[in-house]
Amino acid sequence: MNLNNLKKLSGDASFRNFYRSKSSIIVYCEKNKKSNLLEYDAINKILIKKEVLAPFLISQNYKKNYIEIQDFGDLTVFKKFKNKSINKKIYYKEIIDLLIKLKNIKIKKQTTFLNTKYRIPSYTQKMLLDESNLFIDWYLPKYFKGKTHQSLKKKLKIIFKNLLKNISLTEKVFVHRDFHISNIMITKNGLALIDSQDAVFGNAAYDLASLIDDVRLRTNIQTKNFIYDEYIKKNKNLDHKNFKNDFEILSVLRNFKIIGIFTRLSVRDKKNKYLKLIPYAWELIYSRSAKSPIFKDLNYILTKYFDKKKEN
Repeated sequence: MNLNNLKKLSGDASFRNFYRSKSSIIVYCEKNKKSNLLEYDAINKILIKKEVLAPFLISQNYKKNYIEIQDFGDLTVFKKFKNKSINKKIYYKEIIDLLIKLKNIKIKKQTTFLNTKYRIPSYTQKMLLDESNLFIDWYLPKYFKGKTHQSLKKKLKIIFKNLLKNISLTEKVFVHRDFHISNIMITKNGLALIDSQDAVFGNAAYDLASLIDDVRLRTNIQTKNFIYDEYIKKNKNLDHKNFKNDFEILSVLRNFKIIGIFTRLSVRDKKNKYLKLIPYAWELIYSRSAKSPIFKDLNYILTKYFDKKKEN
């Protein structure tokens, strides 16, 4: 297949490139192609089995680094929301229904198109900690040097570890891990989910935090509370106190991860377009951490060292 003859689509933060043919999408990936092609399709197969709209595989040429998948078009919920007259609450109710569908998925194993077995991994505390530490590894060195850098690094690692120790919920559910409105497509058959290659089995609060505290879309507190309350309303047996605790911790740590990833994309990969989203990630961290005594140690560090950095 000659990719030069196809229309290249705008990419994301991964190593993938996307091309549109007459009736399908070509996903091309040389680096990390196992997760971005093989495992991505395996997870989509699980979603489709459970009646979640996800792109089905049309063909594959794994040796030549690409797969051909269903084309859902270009209309994401994010694009739809640019129309100021849209009633967002209607869409958020549908999105919550989709999220509950995901939460109820129990399938963990799937045969891939290479006839190998793929098992969706657990979202372990180590994985969560490693992700949070991306902030320490990539963002800190940009602004702090020498003894201050080493001291902050040590303190933040302890704070992140202690926050994760305070996670309460033990049940693990299907977690998309990048559940936000840029990854939700509007189709004639309903909402469809893309970019599921990083799915894990983990904390139920994680995807909701991704949706509500989405760094790509600035929303007011009323909208955030509406989405949260809608989720609670539709999950009658939820332990509300522990869920709220986990939601706040995971939102804060996720946004530290995001700042780290966006900094890495700029420093390592020369992708600078995500830097403009960092100030809002800081806002989300500050607003969530201000509401609970569990963030006391973090708030001390933020006030002492980061008040002037958060706008960068």
